[in-house]
Amino acid sequence: MDCRVIAVACRTAHMFSKEVRPSIRLVAGEGVEGDAHRGVTVRHRSRVARDPTKPNLRQVHLVHAELFDELRVRGFDIAPGDIGENIATRGLDLLGLPTGTVLEIGDRVRLEVTGLRNPCKQLDDFRPGLMQAVLDRDAAGALVRKAGIMAVVREGGEVRAGDAIRAVPPEGPPRRLEPV
Repeated sequence: MDCRVIAVACRTAHMFSKEVRPSIRLVAGEGVEGDAHRGVTVRHRSRVARDPTKPNLRQVHLVHAELFDELRVRGFDIAPGDIGENIATRGLDLLGLPTGTVLEIGDRVRLEVTGLRNPCKQLDDFRPGLMQAVLDRDAAGALVRKAGIMAVVREGGEVRAGDAIRAVPPEGPPRRLEPV
């Protein structure tokens, strides 16, 4: 299947939604240049309040555009950048990737998947009922978080809509994504 970036976004201020841009520049070990969440240590305000010395495993937020399609059917008009993601993708099962997967984007950028985005009440502040809409249950009754995945930047560079994405699984037994 053809896996592509469909949009990129960032925002300098700590706000829920991010601004869609023609391109973003990723910095190895830090995140998205010009984004409030860029840093070696945690930048999300709730995590900074708990322990500002922890490593930033949430440098880049990715969401599959298929979620936007699913939400639209349920009455939520969500566009790229709306739910705070830096990169919106199409054609790649982000939620099915194991921890440690390397995402090769374009010719140069390499991201390492660290875990799931844990949906929070800010989703409901943005659109009432949205948090529940991005949660589900699997056949065994386990909670499924659909609000995207988080990654760290291993090799930086520019990312823009249309860039191809290739997922390289980690060596060894796959480890299921957990919230980070």
